[in-house]
Amino acid sequence: MRMSFVGRGLAFWTPLLLSLLTALSLLALPGLGDPLPARADGGAPNLAYVVGGGDGIGVIDIVKQQVQPSIRLAGDPHMAYLSLDGRFLYVAQPTLGTVSMVAARTGQVLCSAHVPGAPSFVAFDPGANLLYAAGPEAPLISVLDPTNCALQRTIRAASNVAGLAVAVVGSGISGGKGNQLWVSESQALAVYNSSGQRLATVPVPQGPLSITIPLGSIAYVSTRQHSIIAVNLGTREIYPTLFRGGDFGSMDYDAITGDIYVPDKASRQLYVLAPIVPGSPPPAEPDHSFTLSAAPQAVAITSDGEFGFAALANGDVAMLDVPARQIIKVFHVGGSPHFIITGLYPPALGTTSATTASSDRFITVALYTLIGLVIIVPVLFFWLRQRLGRRQPPKAESQHSKG
Repeated sequence: MRMSFVGRGLAFWTPLLLSLLTALSLLALPGLGDPLPARADGGAPNLAYVVGGGDGIGVIDIVKQQVQPSIRLAGDPHMAYLSLDGRFLYVAQPTLGTVSMVAARTGQVLCSAHVPGAPSFVAFDPGANLLYAAGPEAPLISVLDPTNCALQRTIRAASNVAGLAVAVVGSGISGGKGNQLWVSESQALAVYNSSGQRLATVPVPQGPLSITIPLGSIAYVSTRQHSIIAVNLGTREIYPTLFRGGDFGSMDYDAITGDIYVPDKASRQLYVLAPIVPGSPPPAEPDHSFTLSAAPQAVAITSDGEFGFAALANGDVAMLDVPARQIIKVFHVGGSPHFIITGLYPPALGTTSATTASSDRFITVALYTLIGLVIIVPVLFFWLRQRLGRRQPPKAESQHSKG
């Protein structure tokens, strides 16, 4: 038995209509249609973490522009990595000789690994899913499993370690097995693959320290001789010295423009270096700078290139409007800041409850409109089909009249 046109229409449209009604009812549930608050459920995208600030790790809500309760953590935390989903902080604690995995929402220590050398540096390889940790008192780099802090292996460097960074050189945004670990030794940069094999040694007589490696082909390195140098990742060529004359802290880069941000403790300046373009002469540096109220220890630039945060020795954090090149606010988190890191995709500060509520109303109106169309269109189609069917005589009658 064949299903009628109306029956077929109902069979087709009813499940879709019920699904849409279910979605609409979910939107109407308390809280689901409300603006999402800036929650400390892992940091990204709303929080900045000041390592060494507050009672261990200071916390700043970027959207609310407020200092939040700090995460209590012993061991004089010096550096941290924030997982890409914002759930976990991996923190180097040199006075305890440990690296700890901390739940960013609660501050609970989930696991720890004992690491030689007074661990002060951590770096993460997203392609191989490996966490590296090292310190200035041993020539050893510990390779950890980020899921449980288990030690997978140890890499022996030629000297005590002064800095770590991962170069994403594999395919895709996270790279892969082709990613490289760059290590600052006493007078050289050592390059390792994800298996721990030493690939190259780049002599740096000035003594390399902090390393930052943007996506691309250039690594930027501060030195013991108060200079900033650049190294080509592919050719390992060292460019002429970019900048001299400072006591430089932990650097960061603007992922949008490629600019390199260099905190200078000696001059209380945050210098901004224009990026090197391979094949072109290095630009005159610095491109511009920010004057700060105290010695900057570290800097972090949000991944959308809108804001920057400079952690100062006096426990302050200066918030920068990067495109406008100005300081817009200063927070006091206390403690002794050593490092700062932000989540992956911070939203613009213009995000407000009114804006979110307006967006929610638009979605609701759009759903009602769609539901209306789902109901009206098949009814209209059926009505037009019936009306056109009345105007056309049945085939049997047409043939009889011709006879």
